[in-house]
Amino acid sequence: MAFRHTRRKFIQTTSLGAAGLALGGIVQSAGRAYGYVPRDEINPNISNLRVVFVHDHAMTTVSGPVSGWSNQNVATNDAVVAANMDKMACALAQRADIAEAWQTIFMKPPAKQWSEVVVAIKTNNIADQHTRNAVMEKMCEVLVNHVGVVGTNIHIYDATHGGNMMTTTPWYGLPPGVQIERTWGGHNTWVSLPLPYGASSQCVASIATGMVDILINIALCKGHNWGFGNFTMCLKNHYGTFTPSCDPGVGGNPTDYLLSINKSEAILGPMDPGSGRIITARQQLCFIDALWGSQGGPNGEPTDQPNRFFMGTFGPVVDYQVATKFRRDTRGWSINESVVARFLSEFGYAPSDIPDNEAMIDAMTWSPSRTRANPRWSRYE
Repeated sequence: MAFRHTRRKFIQTTSLGAAGLALGGIVQSAGRAYGYVPRDEINPNISNLRVVFVHDHAMTTVSGPVSGWSNQNVATNDAVVAANMDKMACALAQRADIAEAWQTIFMKPPAKQWSEVVVAIKTNNIADQHTRNAVMEKMCEVLVNHVGVVGTNIHIYDATHGGNMMTTTPWYGLPPGVQIERTWGGHNTWVSLPLPYGASSQCVASIATGMVDILINIALCKGHNWGFGNFTMCLKNHYGTFTPSCDPGVGGNPTDYLLSINKSEAILGPMDPGSGRIITARQQLCFIDALWGSQGGPNGEPTDQPNRFFMGTFGPVVDYQVATKFRRDTRGWSINESVVARFLSEFGYAPSDIPDNEAMIDAMTWSPSRTRANPRWSRYE
């Protein structure tokens, strides 16, 4: 599929040489740290504000929390998971055809062929809850069979907690050649971060140097510290891309650090040095696996079985929607309202910007005809 950012293609051809990229990537040792320009779209065909979900008890074969990665995989209905992820792609891209939907979500840099594109999948490997095998298998299968990525160019990692990944999550059924990188060398490359943190920090080299073209964020739905919103989902998941140790001596705090790494070029992609706008989006999909989850965490076994998935192109909005609509309103779990509000305000949005009274789209009931017939759906365009 061709890259569709006409404006960004123009910016790239006229100003990329002035971007000060290192090793073909975005390492910055001095000067301005580029950060997200409010409301800049990740995908020209999908609104940043569009978040889709599925809620389907048929995705699991048991009722109630199941502990242990292997036991959860046995209790997961892989075929239903795969079919529901396809439904989510169609609802997110608002396309009836499954292949076309996934091809709308994923965009290659204009100078590359799909066989050359490098994809990184950030998984969450801390403690006892991890991405279920059916989810990882389907995501990799989509990349190879629907998009055209070569298996050897897909890398699964968690730079903070991935050291024992081959033991805790020995993925199976993946397309041939997919690389389970474990920590992928850890956080070993310094990059500058934008405000509100505004200081340098260490990142995975393959991300920091721009070797990775597409970044997929597969998060879980667990509790965490109050400064992160009282949970860990998409934004906090990148504490396994960047070092989790922020320096309060530079004037920041964990919330500022969380926001800054998710505003960075490393996560969002190289940015034009004049405008700061994204040239080629790197993080193109954010997915929350909530087959099982918990109010507390990040340690400990799941306490809940939501039987849900959530998905969007823009991590801050995905986290805001899931935090407020699911964790707070559906489950009654406490969230840090002031932190969660910044997930929108720091990126140029307000709750009133989200269509249909901030509703997420139910992929189980979405259809192209519904989009055409009901103007409220078209507001996501």
